[in-house]
This record gives sequence, C-alpha cells and structure tokens, in this order.
Amino acid sequence: MTAPAPETPPGTPLQQAATRPAAPAGLSRITGPVWGALAIVYVVWGSTYLAIRIAVETMPPFLSAATRFIVAGLLLAGLVAWRQGPAALRATPRQLASAAMVGLLLLLGGNGLVVLAETSVPSGLTALLIAVVPVWVVLLRTATGDRPRAATLGGVGLGLAGLLVLTVPGLSGEVKLGGLATVIGGTLMWSTGSFFSARISMPANPFATSAYEMAAGGLGCLALGLVRGEQHGLDISAISTRSWLALAYLVVFGSLVAFTAYAWLLHSAPLSLVATYAYVNPVVAVFLGWLVLAEPLSWPIVLGGAIVVAGVCVVVSTERRR
Repeated sequence: MTAPAPETPPGTPLQQAATRPAAPAGLSRITGPVWGALAIVYVVWGSTYLAIRIAVETMPPFLSAATRFIVAGLLLAGLVAWRQGPAALRATPRQLASAAMVGLLLLLGGNGLVVLAETSVPSGLTALLIAVVPVWVVLLRTATGDRPRAATLGGVGLGLAGLLVLTVPGLSGEVKLGGLATVIGGTLMWSTGSFFSARISMPANPFATSAYEMAAGGLGCLALGLVRGEQHGLDISAISTRSWLALAYLVVFGSLVAFTAYAWLLHSAPLSLVATYAYVNPVVAVFLGWLVLAEPLSWPIVLGGAIVVAGVCVVVSTERRR
C-alpha cells in the first residue's frame, strides 16, 4: 500500500492521482517512455508485497519499515536538494505538520499494518485486500457530502462483496483472521490519509512532500517498534541475506524509482491510463507470490480477487470521467 506509495508506498494513493492535473488534452499517442514508466509502476509496486513478505521473514516488522522509510526519505530529500536546490525543501510549519500527519496515516497506519500483517498473511492475498482502497476513498467522499455516480457506487458494492469473499480463508482457518483484519485496518488508514492529503495545505514540491511523509512515517514506525519491544533479542547477524536484499529493494525501487516514475506519469500520460496501476498491481503481486513463494491460490482468493479487481475497474473507469 499503497498505495502506495511512494510508493508511498505499497504505492501512491489513487485519490492523490485524481486531484493532480491530467496530462495535456492533446496527448493522444502513448510514447515509449510512458510505457516504460508504466511498466515500472506495474511491476515494481506489484512486487513490493513480495519484498515485504521476504523482509519480515527475519526482520521485525515495524523496525524494518522504519529503516525503509527513514532511509528513503533522507535519500529523496538529498536528491531534491541536489537537483532543485535546498529551497525546494522549504515548507511552512503548517505544511510540515500536514505532511507529517499524512505520512503517519499512510506509512505508519497503512503500510506499517500491512508489514505487520504479512508476517502471517500471504503477499498475494494482502495485495488483493489492499486493492479495495479506492472503494474506501469513495465511501469517505460520500460521507463528506460528495455524490458519486450510480455506476461508481455499484463498483463500491462489487468491491465490498469481493472483500467478503477474501475473508473466507480467515474464517476457514487457512489464514489468521487477525492478520486479515490488520490488513483491512491498514487499508482504512491508507484511504483516510489519501483522502485528507488532497484537502489540506502541503509543501509545494511533491517530492519534498513525499520525503517529509516518509520521514514522519518512518519515525512513527520506529517509535511503535520500540514500544512493541522489537529491539529486544534482535540479532542483526541472524537477519538473512535475502531479507536485507528485500529491504534494499523496497528502499531503492519501491520508494524511489517507482515513485519517480509515477510522479512523471502524472504529468506525461492520461490519468485514465496511470490509474490502471490500482488493478494491475494486485495481479502482479498474486502471480509473484505464487511463483516465488509458492503461495496457494485457493478458490476464495481467485474468486474474491477477481471480484475486487472488477469493482476497482468500475470505480476507476467511472471516476476518471468526472
């Protein structure tokens, strides 16, 4: 999520995309660089669920998330200062507070809970549960007075129906029900952060905003990890090489490369095309979880996932015409 972003991880929220300027109306041809950037967003963000699952095999969940986001935030801030000058990081106290709040909602509440859940929930199933985020965003908009189209509400209903089917593995004992509830809680936090991020004062530079969000979310994950006692008995030498590689992949590719590609796409490609990541990422995640970790594809996962993806397709396709 996640998002997710950068990612805000796993990835950037659909609601943030919907509030940014669309590509120029005259952009009728999809160029090679656009397809290349889109492929990065599809594959890299879809693969972050697998990377998280591998990282938490031998790493404590919140401390690993803290390391990821603090390092990525510092790297991104350094890149912004180097390429655009230190002034690009300038922000008012109110803007910093807003970025910190959104960062805590997205990365501590949203991504942090997902990382915790993936200690017991397969990565593919997690990605399918997270795909319902656009549905929660629509419901939040409805609760605050917006009036989505009837087709959008139909997509919301379809997504929620798929969510119910996806909980069957928890009800049948195949997956811990608490883990599924944790993922759903994470999607609610992510959706809330996405919803408010477009409605409060944020730093002018979107890359600086993401750097501040990652720093705040990372510090929040660090604090919660210490409160949970994840540092007790932590043996750095016992962390596997593949977990370290997965963490490095999340920092460099999940939180820097894919986010940069996504931010560029928002200004270079039709929003309707960019938004397709919301239903392509789960498919990629399920495939990689099956291929690399031999995660089972039970009928509730296949059926529920198909229903959720169909619901998200309806929501995205109707919302992009608003």
